[in-house]
Amino acid sequence: MRKVVILFLLVFIFVNFAAGQTVQNNDTVVVLPFENVSVKAEFNWVGESFAASLADLLKVPGLNVVGNEERKIIQQRLKVPLTTLPSLATSLKIARESKASILISGKYNIVPAQGDIAASISVTAKIIRVNEGRFLNEELPNGNQITGRQINLIDALASLQTIEGQLAYQIMYQRDKSSLAFSQNDFIKQANKVPAKAFEAYIKGLLTQETDTQSREVLFKNAMRLYAEAKTSENAEEKDKVYADASIELGHFYLNRKQIQNAVEYFSKVPAESSHYAEAAFYIGLIYWQQNNYEQALAVLSPLADELKLTSVYNTLGAIAVEASKAEKKDKTKAANNLTKGLDFLKKASESDPEDPESRFNYSVALYLTNNFPETASQVKPVLALNPRDGEAYYLLAKALQKTGDATAVEFDNQARRFLANYAKLETDFQRTGNLESLSLRVIQPPRKDFVSVIMIKNRADGVQPSNINETDVLLEQAQTAYKAGRDDEAMQFLRRIIASEPINGRAYLLLGKIHLRRGDFEQASNSLKTALFYDNSLIDAHIALAKIFIEKKDCQQAQNFVASAVALEADNPEVGGIQRLVERCSK
Repeated sequence: MRKVVILFLLVFIFVNFAAGQTVQNNDTVVVLPFENVSVKAEFNWVGESFAASLADLLKVPGLNVVGNEERKIIQQRLKVPLTTLPSLATSLKIARESKASILISGKYNIVPAQGDIAASISVTAKIIRVNEGRFLNEELPNGNQITGRQINLIDALASLQTIEGQLAYQIMYQRDKSSLAFSQNDFIKQANKVPAKAFEAYIKGLLTQETDTQSREVLFKNAMRLYAEAKTSENAEEKDKVYADASIELGHFYLNRKQIQNAVEYFSKVPAESSHYAEAAFYIGLIYWQQNNYEQALAVLSPLADELKLTSVYNTLGAIAVEASKAEKKDKTKAANNLTKGLDFLKKASESDPEDPESRFNYSVALYLTNNFPETASQVKPVLALNPRDGEAYYLLAKALQKTGDATAVEFDNQARRFLANYAKLETDFQRTGNLESLSLRVIQPPRKDFVSVIMIKNRADGVQPSNINETDVLLEQAQTAYKAGRDDEAMQFLRRIIASEPINGRAYLLLGKIHLRRGDFEQASNSLKTALFYDNSLIDAHIALAKIFIEKKDCQQAQNFVASAVALEADNPEVGGIQRLVERCSK
């Protein structure tokens, strides 16, 4: 009996040790900007420098990192201002939202230069275990453990990047010294890969308000110039002389101001080896698309399709290829090839996100152009389920049914007349040409934060998975997968399990509301969506869905209230803009 007990204990210890090792090796870390305690605002950029640099330096095998840009996106989603430092409680909330298991926070003090004495900086950093809400336990060589040991470093301010390299090493050392495969010198060398002055200009540019356009532009340009000058003196290769981080920022700076040529110039400077390359190429492709330069748009975007596997990329490529086919009047073979290519991309887009009305509508148009009228009707109907006031979808459905001899075509054509302001022009062109070439395909330029967020989440999904994914997260993902595949009953089973164990989960009620809405049960949908907002008012999809419900009920005032809430959360969301227009019509 004693042997059995001992064996059981050994197995128990081994299993728990293995589990502990798995958690340790699968940690996800998020770094918050450090607090400036020197009360000298001109050094605030240093705090952001720690967040940006450490997020980059800690990207080593066995450790998953929430990128600095992704952290900012999460902060904005939680309505935590980027201009103020969050409290410890709010920092933990940000960490949990980002699925991080480790939070790095810190503070620094700067003593300005005095006479011959250079400016100095002292830094204090702590490592916090997010799930437990406690400081990290560090194992000492004698086997004892110490909790909450601070990392303290002091050096000249000019050696800031060296300090950041030392700090990254200390963080890794405290976390798990036994598996540390890099020396402190490795981290310091990596930290100093960007020339100090260029890095300072770049960080200051990020912190400059977007309304201060002149300062922001000058700082990013200075960052690029200083970077190139330093790399030239090192005899670096030409491709290594471009500061990609600053170049992508300038590309968006000019794009937001409609200075298209400048935007293309700086997007094009981003090297193919850079992590920003996919983002830069995507926006170059969109610019070419908007200029009706289909060939160049396809050339730039096509390599991204299989790399990113994003609905927005597939949809954009498909729409461009179809438009290229429509524009090609001389070479029929080329036109047919482009249409086939577009159909393939749009099918992938529609299958990757069945709830995306733009890609499904575009896929339906492409099917119509290939004379596949029954499938056109089948694919466009869900677009109307998502938006019962979509006049172009009614028009496309009417024409597809008309081609199949379906008598209900007349009813849908009447709906198209009701909701389409340009019905007369579309019909005139159709009668003249016999096709739907005047029906524009839908490509929405995503706000940068949405596109970057999707890319970052995808990159993290392709790498090491966060260690703190709990059963609720798994069940919710399973419910969403079932919902997207149209298996509502299966999704409901997962959601019931979530609500039984976690009755205040707003995301579960949001998905429940979407299911009721798809089934046409407005009352149940409304109740579920309101419950979702009661527990999590930041769920913009719930605000939008409730606005749609009240528009359908002709309750314009209620619809306006939910639209206003959606605008307050995300004014530049394309779907918010669309629902605003519907509310305006409702009010008339």
